[in-house]
Amino acid sequence: MSADVMPITENKNTKKAKAVDTPWKTALRRFTRNKLAVIGFITIVFMFILCFIGPFFSPHNLYDYSLKNKNLAPNVTYWLGTDKLGRDILLRMMLAGRISLLVGFVATFITVVVGATLGALAGFYGKFVDTIIMRVADIFMALPSLPILIILGAVLSDLKVDPDIRIYYLMVIIGILNWTTLARLVRGQILTLREQEFMQATEALGLKDGRKIFKHLLPNTIPVIIVTATLSVAGAILTESALSFLGVGVVPPTPSWGNMISAANNLIDFRKRPWLWIPPGMCILITSVAINLIGDGLRDALDPKTKK
Repeated sequence: MSADVMPITENKNTKKAKAVDTPWKTALRRFTRNKLAVIGFITIVFMFILCFIGPFFSPHNLYDYSLKNKNLAPNVTYWLGTDKLGRDILLRMMLAGRISLLVGFVATFITVVVGATLGALAGFYGKFVDTIIMRVADIFMALPSLPILIILGAVLSDLKVDPDIRIYYLMVIIGILNWTTLARLVRGQILTLREQEFMQATEALGLKDGRKIFKHLLPNTIPVIIVTATLSVAGAILTESALSFLGVGVVPPTPSWGNMISAANNLIDFRKRPWLWIPPGMCILITSVAINLIGDGLRDALDPKTKK
């Protein structure tokens, strides 16, 4: 009987040994164990649902102007009150969230595409290509981003660019100005990866440079890209809010969290009508903190050197 039982026990142990988690499953498990990161993720999902689905359930309209209802405090009809034109603050806050979140994520996507591509080219080719790309990156890093954005925003205002189209210009400008950090990180990873054995195998197979970069090198830098991109989203949202607050970002009648705060531009509004600026301000704060929590969680989950 003992001879019959032993092989069964060995087979079970062998199956358990073979059931090894992939790196992505391990990272997901580590991420879900981080309570703050999970809270941040749930918060961002809630913000997306609130901003992109919530307006469909609102009984009010963005262009409902009613001077008799202006500056009303929160009540049963207007849950967060009304502004100086009698518009519903809650509806405007949700629609503004669409703009702010869209700017943050699209600008970050542009940053990732430009930064990862240039960083990979600099790290792979080195020498002259690396020198040119990194010197351009140094120039971009030396430029003061906020003053440049303010100047470009003023130029768009002078050109009387349509507010709906202006949003897309803003996304591109923010994305292009923020590619340098990611490019340097990807370049450092590529410099290490190109000396690995799998790259020697690609040389032996005679693969083209494009396939080496985009099929073998860049996929191995995804953890760095994900973490950097996550943290860049919060920065892009804050940048857009600051520009809109200064009047050179998203301009009325298109709402954004920044220009909603800017609407409370006098002492009476600030002291007597907090419902004008607290809701959008809290949205900016909560969204930025949540995204940073997700970024910290992803960094801990994807970093193999971190052990918990």
